[in-house]
Amino acid sequence: MRYIHTMVRVRDLEESLDFYCNKLGLIETNRTEHEAGRFTLVFLAAPKNLDTAKATRCPELELTYNWDPEEYTGGRNFGHLAYYVDDIYATCQALMDGGVTINRPPRDGRMAFVRSPDGISIELLQEGAAQAPAEPWASMENTGSW
Repeated sequence: MRYIHTMVRVRDLEESLDFYCNKLGLIETNRTEHEAGRFTLVFLAAPKNLDTAKATRCPELELTYNWDPEEYTGGRNFGHLAYYVDDIYATCQALMDGGVTINRPPRDGRMAFVRSPDGISIELLQEGAAQAPAEPWASMENTGSW
């Protein structure tokens, strides 16, 4: 058995791609349009998961965009996506600079949570050992739910 992907439905494909690619740093690996089913699938991978030497695809995030408007609920009961990052503080600062709310700041130098435009909870974990607690993160309060 091999893990393939996680699928999340998105309401606005461009807004979601801006968040996942431009702000979070994922890379689009594949896109298919399905006119008969009226949906688009976009597959994204974390840069360090890409391995062009292998014939198989790496674990990916599948964004499913249904062309006919729908309202999706239950972002919290989905659970969360999780990604390792090289520098938890720099990643959170870049997300904040891009207008993303840090719902659970990395007070411990190890873990933070943000939400996608569709309410999907995303855990960011410091790769390797936790960084030393630092301001403004150490005293920053939670915002909303994560």
